[in-house]
Amino acid sequence: MSTSEAPIVIVGTGLAGYTLAREIRKYDKSTSILMITADDGNSYSKPILSTGFQKEKTPDELVQFQADVMAERLDVELLTRSCVTGIDSESKQVLLDDERVSYNRLILACGASAIRLNLSGDGLKHVYSINNLMDYRAFRHALVGVDRVAIMGAGLIGCEFANDLRSGGYNVNVIAPSESVMPGLLPPIVGDRVIQSLRDEGVCFHLGVVVERIDETSDGLSLYLNNGEILEVDRVISAVGLRPNTAIAAEAGLDVAHGICVNRRLETSLPDIYALGDCAEVDGHVLPYVQPLMSCARALAKTLTGEPTDISYGAMPVMVKTPCCPTAAYPPPADVHGSWHVERASEDIKALFRGDDDKLLGFAITGEFMNEKQALTKELPPIHN
Repeated sequence: MSTSEAPIVIVGTGLAGYTLAREIRKYDKSTSILMITADDGNSYSKPILSTGFQKEKTPDELVQFQADVMAERLDVELLTRSCVTGIDSESKQVLLDDERVSYNRLILACGASAIRLNLSGDGLKHVYSINNLMDYRAFRHALVGVDRVAIMGAGLIGCEFANDLRSGGYNVNVIAPSESVMPGLLPPIVGDRVIQSLRDEGVCFHLGVVVERIDETSDGLSLYLNNGEILEVDRVISAVGLRPNTAIAAEAGLDVAHGICVNRRLETSLPDIYALGDCAEVDGHVLPYVQPLMSCARALAKTLTGEPTDISYGAMPVMVKTPCCPTAAYPPPADVHGSWHVERASEDIKALFRGDDDKLLGFAITGEFMNEKQALTKELPPIHN
């Protein structure tokens, strides 16, 4: 098959991959599309994994469409449980072990993987990282008959799972080296408000410490913290962050930094190869959230169907799924000067970060201030002009 006759190949069937295929079909009904995924190819929304108990959904009920339904709806060929082991950019082929598949254009939507901590002890098989539906299904199965869960990490995912597990009636301990929660997203005063709300729900926090060892016991697990404290639990979630999947790209000679480096047209450093989603570093920005992913999919679909389109990021606040303390945040750029200005209404907080010229550069709001999110977002400068 000549490369001109080869399909568009999309690696990954997460939200990025499926959204891109759906957007392409809005403009082009006939071009062949091949999607390759290492998992079962079922369609689901990754953000809802931390809402299963709140929504009273089993893992199977979180599936929106089965893989065969997605293949039919999008008119794509779908290879499930297939791992891409390499890219031959000169021949325009991807490698699946000993098989080679030609592409006309290749899109890497291969996501990110959970960071693994270097821990000691014989209880590590009871530590779960939840990065996809298969991970979540295994974790939910492991919860049967137990009720004590420890969460390592107090970032966005750790806090969301803490709230959700309490909704399911589990005893929850959160352990993190930070002194507050979501330190990369929230100023401490707002992080402390989230902590108090979660504590009111029954979540226990152990901050400024880390887990050093996890051992099995006769009735569960012992977690040894570096302050000498020992916690007795049954299961552990490791929610210490994600790392973009870049190994295949790097081996193929693509430029890689924190993610796969792409320009505002989502082009990598090699021709006819693109990247988007959690694996991509777009014009220097790694934004592993739904809104930037959707923006990228819409722009790239236009590019791939004959209308070259640059991505243009506006200000995109992050919604934190902690129903006990509804929160939205847009952290200011790390390199700007300014200060936080705080307003309270009862226990709710509005924190605005203003630059030296008094322009709004970031915010974090909770509770009743959430109705100001849209107006505040309009006041922020866009990421891309």
